[in-house]
Amino acid sequence: MTARRLATKYVEKPWGRDRLPALFPEGGERRIGEVWFDGPAGEHPPLLVKYIFTSERLSIQVHPNDTQGRARGLPGGKSECWLILDAEPGATLGMGTREPLDAEILRAAALDGRIEELMDWKPVRPGDFFYIPAGTVHAIGAGVTLVEVQQNVDVTYRLYDYGRPRELHLEDGVAVSRAAPYTRAPVSIAERSQAHLLDRDEAPFNLDLKTLPVGRTHIGTSVRQGWFIPLEGAGTIDGEPWAAGQCWLLDGEAVLDVTEAGKTLFATL
Repeated sequence: MTARRLATKYVEKPWGRDRLPALFPEGGERRIGEVWFDGPAGEHPPLLVKYIFTSERLSIQVHPNDTQGRARGLPGGKSECWLILDAEPGATLGMGTREPLDAEILRAAALDGRIEELMDWKPVRPGDFFYIPAGTVHAIGAGVTLVEVQQNVDVTYRLYDYGRPRELHLEDGVAVSRAAPYTRAPVSIAERSQAHLLDRDEAPFNLDLKTLPVGRTHIGTSVRQGWFIPLEGAGTIDGEPWAAGQCWLLDGEAVLDVTEAGKTLFATL
């Protein structure tokens, strides 16, 4: 069997929610901010898939690139991407700064809180897709539900956290930041059934949007691993039931039977 369902891990966050969408009924009354799909047990795949649910703004933060991460004793850096699934009216993402900031100004702004005003807070709607390369100063705003695909390296440097009593990482964070406007053209999948969202020429992984019709197909990769992330629909994969809100790790080609059509994401290295 080449397809393995990844375990669902609920992660509490101070900015999370005490009620999650129906796809995630086990959240209970805890303040859940993230749902992770990591593993299987004993393994550490190179990509991590998350769902993120916000009731408040996340910290303003940054991640190192592969070279910077390895220089700090990590296995690599962290680039990530976001697909907005739901957004309350007025919801925003902070991506880059409104103008270029040098290290001295960035550090001072993080210390006195001006960084919140210097961020470029962009309005978002369901279907919007963004790639956040390592070094981008960023923050997810309140009232957003999104799915994130990222390099599976546990490294986040907080620059500013709105007074929450959590550790900041100004020295490392400022050192790896590219505090500048975010210029990647916006992409929306709201009216699209297929799309090539990321390519290895730009990012550490490929990402595709597919709409699966009812019937049998084959999905997978001949190069390392793939991640099957159904956003809608249902069926079986290699004979095992799959549904929206899950994530499957593929070590080759798998037989996919679709009984309920819907959109899915498919990531490969």
